[in-house]
Amino acid sequence: MARIKLDNVTIEYPIFTSHTRSLKTALIGRLGGTLAKFHDTIIVRALDNITLELGEGDRLGLVGHNGAGKTTFLRVAAGIYEPQRGSVDIEGSISSLTDITLGMDPEATGWENIIFRCIFMGLTFAEARERSPSIAEFSELGDFLNMPVRTYSSGMFLRLAFAISTSIYPDILIMDEMVSAGDAQFMTKAQARLTDLIGKTKILIIASHNTNVITTLCNKVLWLKHGHIKMFGPVHEVIKEFSASLVQATEISDPLADKEIPTQLAN
Repeated sequence: MARIKLDNVTIEYPIFTSHTRSLKTALIGRLGGTLAKFHDTIIVRALDNITLELGEGDRLGLVGHNGAGKTTFLRVAAGIYEPQRGSVDIEGSISSLTDITLGMDPEATGWENIIFRCIFMGLTFAEARERSPSIAEFSELGDFLNMPVRTYSSGMFLRLAFAISTSIYPDILIMDEMVSAGDAQFMTKAQARLTDLIGKTKILIIASHNTNVITTLCNKVLWLKHGHIKMFGPVHEVIKEFSASLVQATEISDPLADKEIPTQLAN
């Protein structure tokens, strides 16, 4: 069974001013040290009282402007962030493709990074060893796997990271935009693998600025605005309202668009 339930979830970040550049400074200040006068901080509320429940078969798209809270929501749904207020209940295995290179060591070989990354994703050492040959085959890196990944091109590095990250079929798949990996030839195979992965996962959550991607993959959409739920519902209803808001915002920012500017008559 797979389920994600958020109940009045609030996430806040402390932003320190030039006088309070670190947690250490703030801690000293609160303990009455010499830096006690530098106590001013700004609190950013990335998510504000979010209540939402997803079950098996749900494909949720996240839309909203930059800074709306989409990335924070993904991290909460992945179990990375604990809310300051409210509760999060997650059932099922999770795979997050928001950073497919997380846990990889540039000084280690490709083979070693396969083990590191698999363990980072929650596999045991034995499970990582068992999956290594198929991951290596998919990456098409051959003897390069015996070399440190710092010697790889960016395309080779992404191919290895993608091969590892998509080798597990989770109950819950978290994505921030569609993942790209390597050159055009490899991308054809990668796209097929990603499609298969999305099809088999029980719950999908994807944030994207491309509404066509959201419309194609999702059955529900969450529109976030300044950390609040602006709208939540069926994909076509929410995308229609969200797209209309983008058009309206463009017209407001450019009031002279599509209007004829009169020419000043000569005296």
